Amino acid sequence: MTPRTSKLFRTSVAAAAILAHAATAPAHAFCGFYVAQADAKLFNQSSKVVLARDGQQTAITMASDFEGDVKEFAVVVPVPTFIERKQIGVVEPKTIDHLDKYTAPRLVEYHDADPCAPVVVAARAMPAAPMMAGAVQEMARRDYGVTIEASYDVAEYDVLILSAQESDGLTRWLTDNDYRIPQGAEAVLGSYIKQGMRFFVAKVNVERMNSLGTGQLRPLQVRYQSAKFMVPLRLGTVNAKGPQDLIILALTRSGRIEAANYRTVKIPSDIDVPLYVKNEFGPFYKALFERAVARENMQAVFVEYAWDLAWCDPCAADPMSNKELVELGARWIGGDGDVAFRANRRGGGSDAYVTRLHVRYDAKSFPEDIVFVETKDRANFQGRYVQHHPWRGEATCEAAKAYRDGLTARFAKEADNVASLTGWSRGDIVERMARSGETLAK
Repeated sequence: MTPRTSKLFRTSVAAAAILAHAATAPAHAFCGFYVAQADAKLFNQSSKVVLARDGQQTAITMASDFEGDVKEFAVVVPVPTFIERKQIGVVEPKTIDHLDKYTAPRLVEYHDADPCAPVVVAARAMPAAPMMAGAVQEMARRDYGVTIEASYDVAEYDVLILSAQESDGLTRWLTDNDYRIPQGAEAVLGSYIKQGMRFFVAKVNVERMNSLGTGQLRPLQVRYQSAKFMVPLRLGTVNAKGPQDLIILALTRSGRIEAANYRTVKIPSDIDVPLYVKNEFGPFYKALFERAVARENMQAVFVEYAWDLAWCDPCAADPMSNKELVELGARWIGGDGDVAFRANRRGGGSDAYVTRLHVRYDAKSFPEDIVFVETKDRANFQGRYVQHHPWRGEATCEAAKAYRDGLTARFAKEADNVASLTGWSRGDIVERMARSGETLAK
């Protein structure tokens, strides 16, 4: 075990139950040029979890926002079954970052055509598609009611699989073995014990980490077979200093996932915004999300992206490769192709569908772990915000005059949209628009 200075990392991957310190219609094909994105880095106290679900087979990959001495890192995650060594692995951080960027809410821009030019309708083609701890185990069972079912060396981590009879015994075992358990954790641990769940416990082996030369903590992945399809976030709320953000990126065969025990809401989308938002898209989306959370009393799970991985429009990042998707747990895909854009026997699409969910939560607003259901819905949706560059040429026809007469109303609508989405002052919005050449009538 590590020295007494060890502690659990500070909050997130809370959705993976980490112990820390202590309304629009389905979107259609979108043209336009992608210019900005709003990924998970916008939000403080945020973490990302990737779920890959195939039947009753689940892979959960946990990316933390841990900062500090790696000797202080530890994680405790409830799991529904016993975990063998072959079910545990690590994932490169860049793979999760790629999926985060690929699915992030985005800003796109259009340029208005010359109203006097002939209208040309063009068709647009879519992209083609264990070693058992014998003596120690007996001591654990005798003194605490805790059983060390297995111990594993996994890359830079030392991993234990525990089961327990009572929460107070598990709490004492963790504390006596240098895990700092936040106040209030015992009751939550007890609820998992009553469900017959085991505990996946990991610490960093600094010597092995240095020998591997990775230089960073890689996300841990655990795979298991269970009817339970959920993210155990309650342990992460025990010691949180306020609401936390969780990004859930789910890969499935059938279609979109949604929460079974909380309201699932699509983020406001496909809305026209002023030109100046291009340089302030991060703060714009952050304010939009916070207002949406307040509207739902912080009791909803928000859909930010849901799309067949056969194609994207606009693409906020390069397409995910088959290799990356398999690394994240979508092992049903197979193959070594560079790009996951490939046809299947259903006559188009791919063997994977991705859902991006975003939840802001605390212990009061989310008293239960989020339980998911996989739907058959493969309709495409994305958090998408659109800016239109006005045509600024000479008026050589009546249509041009009518076009310009309509710009003021359009600008006013864009100002109203931003004020409604963010709660920002409409006067400030109008002033910023004027600096970009979008002037409203006095």
